[in-house]
Amino acid sequence: MNINKAVITAAGSNQRNLPLQTLIDRDGTEKPVLAIIVEETLRAGVEEICVVVQPGDEKPYSEVAGEHAARLQFVHQSEPLGYGHAIYSARDFVSGDPFLHLVGDHLFISRHEKGCAQQVVEVAEAENCAVSAVQATRESLLPYFGTVGGQRIQGRPDLYRIETVIEKPSPTVAEQQLIVPGLRAGYYLCLYGIHVLTPGIFDILESLLATSNQPIGVTLSDASSELAKHEQYLALEKDDWRYDIGVKYGLMNAQLALSLSGSDRDEVLSNLLELLAQRELGAARKLDTN
Repeated sequence: MNINKAVITAAGSNQRNLPLQTLIDRDGTEKPVLAIIVEETLRAGVEEICVVVQPGDEKPYSEVAGEHAARLQFVHQSEPLGYGHAIYSARDFVSGDPFLHLVGDHLFISRHEKGCAQQVVEVAEAENCAVSAVQATRESLLPYFGTVGGQRIQGRPDLYRIETVIEKPSPTVAEQQLIVPGLRAGYYLCLYGIHVLTPGIFDILESLLATSNQPIGVTLSDASSELAKHEQYLALEKDDWRYDIGVKYGLMNAQLALSLSGSDRDEVLSNLLELLAQRELGAARKLDTN
């Protein structure tokens, strides 16, 4: 397996403007979120990148991509038919090849020399199968993630054979169907937002889309669970950082994380300490006047 293509989904109504936002990357350079995500895929060895957008969004996306614009191809998701449909929209671009997939509203910060997507791609190429990154996640956060059930592969503490995937399970369902041996109590393997998928996912998505009556459309978890029944599908457990920039304070948290793990770390820490000190001083003065 050789991964040369990537699909980035960015057509969701609450997602489409997020890749256009600007942050300071770990190297201290001001960059749009889209450029940071594209560089994550390039670091994984990808050569062709498809971005799934709403019609009319190609121009602003090309503009913020800067030097990477020539690498991008765009496909439309013209109707809000769900996450699975967004991926399915890239079927012609993928053209029967395995591909890397990232969502356009998450940023990933590696604790290691290799990038997060790069690590997933290397496992997929070595094992010649689909691989999804996962992270051990506490039970209270299950309503926000697709969650994986499976078995740890002998001799690989970070690798699991996926048996099922359930989108946003309740704690009761998770306890009944998604317990993974070796995880501490109250924790489950939740999808991280980086996947290498085989072209078989498109036949599954096509079938699910034809029969779905779900108001949110077909999810990737639906299709992934079915994929696990037909071919080897692995989960790579990650200890890296992931930031959903679409939630409250998401952009702020991502910016802090990038800054504190980058070249401007000392300056940012100094500024934060100064800000906290000023707030404490102001609170103390207020108490004195009372």
